[in-house]
Amino acid sequence: MNTLLAYIALLAMAFSLVSASDPSPLQDFCVAVNDTHETVFVNGKFCKDPKLATPNDFFFSGLRLPGNTSNKVGSLVTPANVAQIPGLNTLGVSLARVDYAPYGLNPPHIHPRATEILLNDQLS
Repeated sequence: MNTLLAYIALLAMAFSLVSASDPSPLQDFCVAVNDTHETVFVNGKFCKDPKLATPNDFFFSGLRLPGNTSNKVGSLVTPANVAQIPGLNTLGVSLARVDYAPYGLNPPHIHPRATEILLNDQLS
């Protein structure tokens, strides 16, 4: 009986030490490029040589422009992810601007392994 309790206690301690997380990034930043010539493949996108990175690789002006909400749901999402801001590659960050018409909707959706924060800066 004591041996069985010892095994159960050992198993309980072993399972309590298990940790699940995303792996650490391989580098500080990885500016995504579509050109595969002399680049490094990391996390689904090819990386530009860090010495060739520019401020424009980390900038997107599209979030300041209101979107056209004259559609079926009365809203428009302007994404800002690695496709618009190549410097976000491998950082696990993305943004979006959502414009709503009066009575516009945010259709049901999910974000696997992500969170969503909504901020309304203009009420009408």
